[in-house]
Amino acid sequence: MARDIAEWLAGLELGRYAGLFAENEITLAALPHITDQDLKEIGVALGARRVLLAAIRDGQIAEPNDIRSPERGVAERRHLTIMFCDLVGSTALASRLDPEDMRDVMRGYQDIVSREILRFDGHVAKFMGDGVLAYFGYPRAHEDDAERAVRAGLSIIAEVSTQTPDTGDVLQVRLGIATGSVVVGDLIGEGAAQEEVVVGPTPNLAARLQEAASPNALLIAAETYELAGSAFTCSDMGKLSF
Repeated sequence: MARDIAEWLAGLELGRYAGLFAENEITLAALPHITDQDLKEIGVALGARRVLLAAIRDGQIAEPNDIRSPERGVAERRHLTIMFCDLVGSTALASRLDPEDMRDVMRGYQDIVSREILRFDGHVAKFMGDGVLAYFGYPRAHEDDAERAVRAGLSIIAEVSTQTPDTGDVLQVRLGIATGSVVVGDLIGEGAAQEEVVVGPTPNLAARLQEAASPNALLIAAETYELAGSAFTCSDMGKLSF
């Protein structure tokens, strides 16, 4: 069974709508109550609506009790690679675009980021405006999670750069990736706002690397480099001051 709405959509080859569903707080538990009119109102195309409704009708969704595997929701110590991704210049872009056009830009950006993270078996943990937080190594762990995260980051840069809003701007992103031991699994919030918290210095390091990155650049921490750097051409940025 799918762990979350983004994974369920990806299984139907509709991962491009993950950002839209997150924006409207549509969870797996909400799917049985979704109508064609609901999907139309939030901007889902006709063909995609037919696929979604057929999957819902045929029971191709998790029951509410199946949404979270038994391991999730229980705090545990994990070695994770964490990614922060942010859209460059979104405030300035929003000032030049109609709100509906800006919404389309954001939807396209979030869909690309979600798709590429899922393609490398990462987990989209949270959308924060034009920022995206992702985990590699939780809830499913792989020996090459650090490399998967870097590959996902490079793919995000390449794919987002192909998007050109009506203003003529070329979209750019900044990414930061860090690896380390964290405690993950504690739940905060309720309903659609519920999320699993990662505690430890690694998320803060990833966030600071993202802030320090140049447009269309990916900064990785030393431990991430030790685990995955040999697979890529990397430049030593020296010691950064945060």
